[in-house]
Amino acid sequence: MSILDKATAHYKAQLSGSLQSFEVPEWETTIYFKGITSMADEQRVLKLHSEGKLAEALVESIISKACDVDGKKLFKSADRVTLMHETDPVILMKVAGELNGTATSDEDLGNE
Repeated sequence: MSILDKATAHYKAQLSGSLQSFEVPEWETTIYFKGITSMADEQRVLKLHSEGKLAEALVESIISKACDVDGKKLFKSADRVTLMHETDPVILMKVAGELNGTATSDEDLGNE
């Protein structure tokens, strides 16, 4: 088995693993996600981040990673504008932090 075969086998095993989850009480929901995503999904987030579009990168991360209990995506690309303009940015940051393994507490966000 080549190194590439081993790398792709590892990736497939990670994708087939169980979903992780966290509660979002403000939205009265549980968000599920895989611990790993494709490089194509990450590339969209990284591109926005490198362009200085940090808020858009966070929202893209949420759109590409947030799922329901069955693994179905919670948001579509068409939801981007609504997420950007009609939802609480503090909650978006908390959700993106959980999805990306960089969660912050209310205290870290200045909400003591």
